[in-house]
Amino acid sequence: MSTLIESDEHKALRAAVSSFARTQTDAQGLWQAAAKLGYIGVNLPEEYGGGGGGITELSLVLEELGAAGNPLLMMIVSPAICGTVIARFGTEEQKRDWLPALADGSRLMAFGITEPDAGSNSHRITTTARRDTACGDWLLTGRKVFVSGVDIADATLIVGRTEDARTGSLKPCLFIVPRDAPGFTRRAIDMELHSVEKQFELVLDDVRLPPQALVGDEDAGLLQLFAGLNPERIMTAAFAIGMGRHALSRAIEYARERTVWKAPIGAHQAIAHPLAQAHIDLELARLMMQKAAHLYDAGDDAGAGEAANMAKYAAGEACVKAVDQSVHTLGGNGLTREFGLARLITASRVARIAPVSREMILNYVSHQTLGLPKSY
Repeated sequence: MSTLIESDEHKALRAAVSSFARTQTDAQGLWQAAAKLGYIGVNLPEEYGGGGGGITELSLVLEELGAAGNPLLMMIVSPAICGTVIARFGTEEQKRDWLPALADGSRLMAFGITEPDAGSNSHRITTTARRDTACGDWLLTGRKVFVSGVDIADATLIVGRTEDARTGSLKPCLFIVPRDAPGFTRRAIDMELHSVEKQFELVLDDVRLPPQALVGDEDAGLLQLFAGLNPERIMTAAFAIGMGRHALSRAIEYARERTVWKAPIGAHQAIAHPLAQAHIDLELARLMMQKAAHLYDAGDDAGAGEAANMAKYAAGEACVKAVDQSVHTLGGNGLTREFGLARLITASRVARIAPVSREMILNYVSHQTLGLPKSY
């Protein structure tokens, strides 16, 4: 029942974040302000300066920030992916070095997995790490694309591959790469997307890293990778639900006040019913997101994998529909800068595309859940 009805603590957290987010006007200072109140590191362990909560709490925070029109994309990356991976698999030194700083907002970490030629196929990752046998350092070479916030992050958690000494095959490993590491360069991608966080293409040209840059066990890279990807999907769902709620609230306010004939346009079912449907879809997506978060926080990685994919799919679809209907409700006003909805048309598509496309999620459900033959 706890996955269906929020506790009093979660209701209080939701109300507090909502109140905070609606008073914020400085997009640049929002991260630090949220961190100061403990929102950014709410999922990180208390012994390292975090709130001791889980992805359940962190997704709630991101949803409410988005619903107030102040989403923080890097919450998906820094505390949710990188913070989770380091908290679960990092060395004691890595935990002490990174977790308190991620929690208090003084440091940010980006996440690099996608490659130009690999797309959604993580098995085709070509970024490779090899040992310098003379000193034990790692040498990392490869390219990444669509990496968020590299310019504001102190380091990037890079997914690479190392050669298995036993089999000769490549296996995934995760490395912490400092922003100013020699050979580590970035190029901003010219995006139509309106966002504070920019997207980058990265080049790693024999980037030399000390042995301690490797996160966790060299032989457990795949497990560590997927431990970060489930929170990514859950947090993307939260991002999408918050965005959809924000758009819908603007449309509802407009429909209540805008009068063309004798009554506000919201009195007409042609206006009211699509908005009601959008609200229902967002609420259903939130239920699946909460289920996924609870499963993940309970340590059920397999169950969370299925639910996280479903939540991300449902939230992406609900967000796009909510934004589209909200813009349509305002008519021409929906495309003006004054109402701030037009920019969400592009932004809402992100939830369908990243971090995994809806088609890949349907593939996952088809063969993992339904047991149908794999097509790829």
